[in-house]
Amino acid sequence: MNSTQFRIQPNSDPNPSSTDVYHLALDIGGSLCKLVYFTKDDDSFVDGEAEISSRKTSEKSKGNRNHPVLKGRLNFKKFETSKINDCIDFIKTMKLHLGGFQQQENPGNQQISIKATGGGPYKYADLFKERLGITLDKEDEMDCLVAGANFLLEVVDREAFTYMGDQRQFMQIDQNDLYPYLLVNIGSGVGMIKVEGDGKFERVSGTSIGGGTFWGLGKLLTNCKSFDELLELSYQGNNRAVDMLVGDIYGGMDYSKIGLSSTAIASSFGKAMSDNKDREDYKPEDIARSLLRMISNNIGQISYLNALRFGLKRIFFGGFFIRRHPFTMDTLSVAVNFWSKGEAKAMFLRHEGFLGAVGAFMSSDKHGLKELLVKQDTQQSPTKLSFAVNKLQGPLDGELNGDESIECSVYAA
Repeated sequence: MNSTQFRIQPNSDPNPSSTDVYHLALDIGGSLCKLVYFTKDDDSFVDGEAEISSRKTSEKSKGNRNHPVLKGRLNFKKFETSKINDCIDFIKTMKLHLGGFQQQENPGNQQISIKATGGGPYKYADLFKERLGITLDKEDEMDCLVAGANFLLEVVDREAFTYMGDQRQFMQIDQNDLYPYLLVNIGSGVGMIKVEGDGKFERVSGTSIGGGTFWGLGKLLTNCKSFDELLELSYQGNNRAVDMLVGDIYGGMDYSKIGLSSTAIASSFGKAMSDNKDREDYKPEDIARSLLRMISNNIGQISYLNALRFGLKRIFFGGFFIRRHPFTMDTLSVAVNFWSKGEAKAMFLRHEGFLGAVGAFMSSDKHGLKELLVKQDTQQSPTKLSFAVNKLQGPLDGELNGDESIECSVYAA
């Protein structure tokens, strides 16, 4: 994985034909279905010597090879898993499942297999077979999460950042000092993985209190119809109207002896047990805010305790629960900072929700993805798919939560 051009671009949904799509991978979780697929640009084959880093160029010259570089876009798309048929319709309309098979003389005779991870490939295998005629080639979920995170952290400049007090700071990751770290993936539930290198990891803990908890309880307690609507509602709320604070117990005073300020939460939703109010008397936005604060605080504390077990100073948070929501990131950061007394850092990923899908996409490399990038007149067939990535360019403040694309180059190594 070496350096060329890599830029974030808004996705224009170009509706490519199957001849433009070269690869697709899926991550189907309990809440969301994530897609990653590569589409080539027109006249996309370029001189590999101009596009690949000097180290790779040297390796190529020694081997006397001139493999093609394919320029295009790595595209991201998400759907609610409860609306899996919408995802399948999108794949069918865009002909994503046919990518690469245009080079076969009789594609109809080929068994089309798509890399997929998560629980969905087991649950929906028959549905994909029936509607698209494809087989879902299942990749282990933990393997894909770690592979996706490692790839992004090792290759993409300014992928990781900290966020506290409305201040975001991008972190320069030293590839020689990346490991070990704790990867906390917040999906419907939460998985915590100690990562020690490529393919070297251990799931050390987790909690069932995650994004599914936020959305499930939020749906029961408010009139919100979607996760994003609930998240947006939390912006408008004040959790102090619902939560019992230290100051509520100590007459507005701090509990300074043990380092608790008057504004620290003593009991989430605690005021509801003492206030003479019905549920309808509480504002939905205050409930949403309190719920988000409760879950984020809980995840932040458990994450730090697991990092402490293994002496890890860096904690990377991923998963679509975060959605780059400022209040969520700030709460996680404050929790880690508080419990670690400033010794550990909470860090976030720009591609937070697509770790598993990226890992599934990259898994084709180890399985020998050969024909996808073969130029018709290329005599030497490439043996694997690899990404050539350099520094990110473009707007760094743009959201990257789905329906985006990244301009990049792919080469055969």
